[in-house]
Amino acid sequence: MNTHEPSDVPPGQGVTPGFPVLHVGPVPELSRESLRLRVFGAVDQSLDLDWDGLLALPQGEVRADFHCVTGWSRMGNLWQGVLFRNLAAAVRPWPSASFVMFRDHDFYSTGVELEVARAPDTLLAYGLDGERLDSEHGGPLRAIVPSRYGWKSCKWLTGIEFLEREELGFWEQRGYHRRGDPWREERRV
Repeated sequence: MNTHEPSDVPPGQGVTPGFPVLHVGPVPELSRESLRLRVFGAVDQSLDLDWDGLLALPQGEVRADFHCVTGWSRMGNLWQGVLFRNLAAAVRPWPSASFVMFRDHDFYSTGVELEVARAPDTLLAYGLDGERLDSEHGGPLRAIVPSRYGWKSCKWLTGIEFLEREELGFWEQRGYHRRGDPWREERRV
């Protein structure tokens, strides 16, 4: 959980006025109408949500900074979407669940501790600063995990798996730190 003031900048980071675009592979053409979010794994109630099902969950806004592992930070973002903790309450994770794996439409995945995902500022975002989240920045839906570097905020989100054991995601398998805390500069192992 982020205990820092929104105006703080982690070590090794520089503030950018823009929002650079970084990702692996091409930007997909995904729409809200075709969205399917599968929530499964170590839970009592799996979900398979379309866009209307997602919007039926309690909605919220979070003001949070975004820190990229490459060294830039975008400060004071206002994200709109579904608070992760509300989604978790709906699926009721097993007591043994301790990790969450976010998955995109293709091959990308990244994991965080369930405790981190349940922080009050972790969100499944479909909006940024009052506008629809565009495809380049992960729309129609992306995870936002403000207490971790941006690679933990999976773009083009289509799956959330609750896990009893940690699994390494795309970048973690390639040498990135498994936690990715920007305040500890956990960039690579």
